[in-house]
Amino acid sequence: MNYKQKGFKTAGILAIAAASVALVVPAVKSQSGSIIKIDGSSTVYPITEAVAEEYQIENKGATQVTVGVSGTGGGFKKFCSEDEAVRTDISDASRPIKEEEMAMCEAAGVEYIEIPVAYDAITVVANPENPIESMTVEELAQIWDPESEGEITNWSQVNPEWPDAEFVLYGPGADSGTFDGFTDKINGDEGASRTDYTPSEDDNVLVQGVSSDPNALGYFGYSYYEENQDKLKAIAIDAGEGAVVPSVETVRDGSYAPLSRPIYIYVNAQAAEKPEVAEFVEFYLTNAEGLVPEVGSVPLTPEEYQEGIARFQNGETGTTAAK
Repeated sequence: MNYKQKGFKTAGILAIAAASVALVVPAVKSQSGSIIKIDGSSTVYPITEAVAEEYQIENKGATQVTVGVSGTGGGFKKFCSEDEAVRTDISDASRPIKEEEMAMCEAAGVEYIEIPVAYDAITVVANPENPIESMTVEELAQIWDPESEGEITNWSQVNPEWPDAEFVLYGPGADSGTFDGFTDKINGDEGASRTDYTPSEDDNVLVQGVSSDPNALGYFGYSYYEENQDKLKAIAIDAGEGAVVPSVETVRDGSYAPLSRPIYIYVNAQAAEKPEVAEFVEFYLTNAEGLVPEVGSVPLTPEEYQEGIARFQNGETGTTAAK
């Protein structure tokens, strides 16, 4: 299916008919009437939702896969919950699990298998009518720094060549892994951000805000920019070696710095023993290389997907990516 046409609104997805990727289906072992519960990152959501839809088509609905969007932090709260009725089987995450989330999982007796599924670029976006084409990391930090709140409110305060107009800011909420990644890379301290901006865990809300205001600036995962580039402009970021716009090529070669990153799924190790969960995860990793570009993210290499399959099949718990 051409998932770029589907929009990925969090209320659901539109059904379309054309098939455009060849899927590889593991031997079917799923249990009729079973449910796989997934929640977490809005950045990983389009990938997981695309995989879930294709999986349910292939297994003829024998297993229902539910995919929620509560942000990376919100997803881990469910994934590591002591309440089994709340706990999810898989958590989408646009950053590695944090130490406090590891402690929460440990307290709940939840072991997990961490698997990278794609690369993403945190994309800084402006309204197409905005004349600004690029920003240095320092300029971006000056806009978003907590100490700028109430002090820096005008484009020309940051750069005298920029418009003499007040900017309006949009970005992910504090439960978002994208928020954590951006504040860490730009402000130098994870979670450090001015608060006088419009936050949302629904990236479509951010798209609407920026696209409707010539003085708006925002940031979110690359797939949402790629899906809406007819009404948004990606700002090139200069980390000291020239301004670079996000793309498949610049994410993979590392030149889109410092906002490129891997994104993950975390699988509950006990849930992974269920045939339907094992089947779904192997379906995910076997078909991700074809489905990831369909939703505008950057796929891993075939070797990296094979490493993920081996990690899952070997039941390798814990994290190799956390700080």
